[in-house]
Amino acid sequence: MRVCMWYSNRDIRIEEAPTPRPGRGEMLARVMSCGICGSDVVEWYRLPRAPLVQGHEVGAEVVEVGPDVTRFKPGDRVFIAPKVPCLRCRYCQAGHHPQCTAVKERLPGAFAEYVLVPAIIVEKGTLRLPENVSYDEATFIEPLACAVRAQRLGRVEAGKSVVVLGCGMSGLLHVKLAAARGARVAVSDINPKRLDFARRAGAVVAINAADKVAERLVAETGRLADVVILSTAAMAAVADAWRCVDQGGTVVVFAVPGPEKAVVVPLNDFWRKEVTILTSYYCGPGDWEESLGLIASGRIAVGDMVTHVLPLGETARGFQLVLGGEESLKVIIRPNE
Repeated sequence: MRVCMWYSNRDIRIEEAPTPRPGRGEMLARVMSCGICGSDVVEWYRLPRAPLVQGHEVGAEVVEVGPDVTRFKPGDRVFIAPKVPCLRCRYCQAGHHPQCTAVKERLPGAFAEYVLVPAIIVEKGTLRLPENVSYDEATFIEPLACAVRAQRLGRVEAGKSVVVLGCGMSGLLHVKLAAARGARVAVSDINPKRLDFARRAGAVVAINAADKVAERLVAETGRLADVVILSTAAMAAVADAWRCVDQGGTVVVFAVPGPEKAVVVPLNDFWRKEVTILTSYYCGPGDWEESLGLIASGRIAVGDMVTHVLPLGETARGFQLVLGGEESLKVIIRPNE
């Protein structure tokens, strides 16, 4: 089978690899669509494991099942999670599924014609797709689930004022989700096209990040935000996050700058104002199910976010589109086209 081997963002190669056969509890799936995640292009995060096959936002078709697999059969259309928690350790019991220390099996990279699904992910991390959810739409299930978890932790709900800093693909999912929950949403970004999309996605205020964002926010809405969602790694946005949160409010750190960047938190000011800072990384089983339900029901439309659909041989171009960010939102690779 053909796979896309990632050595760095500037060195991405199409290579041949043996097509795996499923063992006990495993299954082989044909990758129909796989999205390029913003984290896929973050080199400080990925390079320690290079070279590797990336790709974890998957819509696939089951082609072969191993012994003991009874829930799925060849021809089933499925979403496959990148990894699953044990649900038994103290972290899982406390709701910190992404921090589960028992995780050993991960989905092999899906920028490939086929992917071998480990038994634990077949059992606990695979969902059958409803007929009205396309393979391309399935690539949004995992990133939307991450937003679902972050907004649950941040208590985004009807009537609250929410600011999303960064209108890339994840930021726009936050906009759509917060608006669907009845929050009043403002956004900030440096890209006018993304600001326009954010308005169409449900934002009532759109601010150019080159402006004084907090001052503009107060001028447009009359107040600072109950919840600030940091969805960009830009240092200027980190500073804006601290300025935009109201007293008693919450800053949700959904994206982070590189580890070499020094982030200064105004603790003295936040101590007096009782501001909460929380982080949200990845998602859990309940979040995948909620995300799929939101997409299948039409409450969250995702098809309008797809800007580029490319074959496996053009994955390198897809990475450059995501890195550039000017013309792309969601870039999807279809390895079998």
